[in-house]
Amino acid sequence: MSDQRDPAPYDALLLLSFGGPEGPDDVVPFLENVTRGRGIPRERLKEVGQHYFLFGGVSPINDQNRALLAALREDFADAGLDLPVYWGNRNWAPCLTDALREMVADGRRRIAVLATSAYASYSGCRQYRENLADALATLEAEGLPLPRVDKLRHYFNHPGFVEPVVEGVLASLAELDEPVRDGARLAFTTHSIPESAADTSGPAGEHGDGGAYVRQHLDVAELVALAVREATGVDHPWDLVYQSRSGAPHIPWLEPDICDHLEAVHAAGAPAVVMVPIGFVSDHMEVLYDLDTEATAKAAELGLPVRRSATVGADPRFAAAVRELVLERAAAERGAPVERCALGGLGPSHDLCPIGCCPARAERPAAAGADSPYA
Repeated sequence: MSDQRDPAPYDALLLLSFGGPEGPDDVVPFLENVTRGRGIPRERLKEVGQHYFLFGGVSPINDQNRALLAALREDFADAGLDLPVYWGNRNWAPCLTDALREMVADGRRRIAVLATSAYASYSGCRQYRENLADALATLEAEGLPLPRVDKLRHYFNHPGFVEPVVEGVLASLAELDEPVRDGARLAFTTHSIPESAADTSGPAGEHGDGGAYVRQHLDVAELVALAVREATGVDHPWDLVYQSRSGAPHIPWLEPDICDHLEAVHAAGAPAVVMVPIGFVSDHMEVLYDLDTEATAKAAELGLPVRRSATVGADPRFAAAVRELVLERAAAERGAPVERCALGGLGPSHDLCPIGCCPARAERPAAAGADSPYA
């Protein structure tokens, strides 16, 4: 294992997230940022924004990131790791470009980047890399020094991510009434994406059949289900299901949808379901609305007992995992021996996204990969 306190060559960590509105007046401008270039009318965005208005126009993601930021800083300090942590978002304040400007002004030149997306896909990985390239291009146009940015590897199967998920499932099972508890099914949920995007997720040699996106989720689901069985002595049947579809009806997206799934398992006699949002690091709006509101209402309509287990959020084990990922990558960059921590059958992900990994429909520059214009 590498030195537990040596982050060299890195002089900062950037927490890079999606962002979200923090009041009613932010909702439509935020959605305009998210959908920029798609030509979606403002009136349609107001309709889409109704989910946010139900919660006062506030997404939980920014507060979740503030909590994670505090947890990272506390963990780093407790471990004697002298590495400042900054925060920037793709779609709302604090914005990524502003965060990089601040980091450059503070003298940061070699930056490790943690994206709040644990899995491989265009929207979960390459798009973040494209956003980094866009921000660096802006800094370059402004004549500012360009830092090198390195995105940390996918962490879906790191114990610091998996163990809090397991604990959340056990807590949700314990909340169910005893007569239905042992028969409860586990519904592992993640964001649906177009089948074409799923099939091309991950390195080019692994494309097809859902690609890395589906394989990685299945690997985590199996890990969690096995850990739950070991803890309870009960083998709960489980499924990988999807939520939050937003595309045109004629384009195939990953299925089944969580609400359709609840109907199906209820018809098949399932006594209860625990919804496990393994696709989300924290309680995004998709979790609060699509699971806690819409899917929970569907279950009530069916008379099906459901619980939703906790996301990882700012769990101290996750903060410690991020520290390990930083130090692991730092050691690799120095050419030191590295022991990479990963559970399950897929092993640790690559450090550097290879050419052809999670391609976009239209080719755009992407930083922090083998095809980066910013080496």
